[in-house]
Amino acid sequence: MFGLFSKRWNPDGKHVYIPGGSSGLGLALAHILAQKGSHVSIVARNQQKLNAALKSIEAPYSMPLDSGTAAAMALEVVCQPHAGEAPDAVIACAGSAKPMFFVEMDEDDLVDGMSNGYWIQAWTGWAAAKMMAKQRKKGAKIVFVSSTLGYMSFIGWASYAPAKHASRGLADTLQSELMLYGIDVQIFFPPTMSTPGFDEENKTKPEITRRIESTDECVPAEQVARSLYKGIVNGPAHISSNLLTSLFAASTRGAVLRDNWILDALYDMIAFIAMPVWRSSVDRQVRAHRDEHQQYLTSKGFFTS
Repeated sequence: MFGLFSKRWNPDGKHVYIPGGSSGLGLALAHILAQKGSHVSIVARNQQKLNAALKSIEAPYSMPLDSGTAAAMALEVVCQPHAGEAPDAVIACAGSAKPMFFVEMDEDDLVDGMSNGYWIQAWTGWAAAKMMAKQRKKGAKIVFVSSTLGYMSFIGWASYAPAKHASRGLADTLQSELMLYGIDVQIFFPPTMSTPGFDEENKTKPEITRRIESTDECVPAEQVARSLYKGIVNGPAHISSNLLTSLFAASTRGAVLRDNWILDALYDMIAFIAMPVWRSSVDRQVRAHRDEHQQYLTSKGFFTS
């Protein structure tokens, strides 16, 4: 119940910077925060998406975020209208995924998986932490966005899940380290969402991956954004938006502080039984897919290339 007695965060009048806020989860969250009185700045690489977002968000910028230098420059630009003061909250929503079979990936697929799933947020967090610490911005927030796949993984996600596990490792480390400067760090683990990014993922997603995911509900980004907003306001270190993700969180909590001792204990008991059952089910589906997969690789010329 550590989170039970923590002070709730009030977004009214706060400057909130959302890298990746031009579509999907980031844009949905930006709408909520703007309605709550926040001064919202968004940065994304796609100018067309930014033009569409311009109608509802007051400060969009088209800038790269794929290096430390670029992330620091983007942060400085969005802070200029605020007299150079660091944002009150930075919520790193930028990222993308390209699910594929591991043996079909080339070097760029693996590198891009870490760049688009981890580094694009890590650089923003790095730039924000430096600015907030230098300005002694106590009470500021940095929020990373991982995935349910940051707690577990299965076939098809070899270029994405490692990045989301790395995001968790970074957030868990910074939750400890940035206490030195009075900066709060959180991380969100969203489920499968109905977004333009999800549509793009499906272009390369293996059929067996689709089958395993078929029992999961694809949740509207607006609904997930409301869960993220609630978590940011209430302050738990790890934010979940559905029962399945909470069960995976319980099964791999590590040293993360409990937010609700009673509820977390219940999740622990359920996860102790449910998670091995879930994994056994997934493994059975993968083994049953062997012949079909061999035929697929043969049709692609994998064994003769």
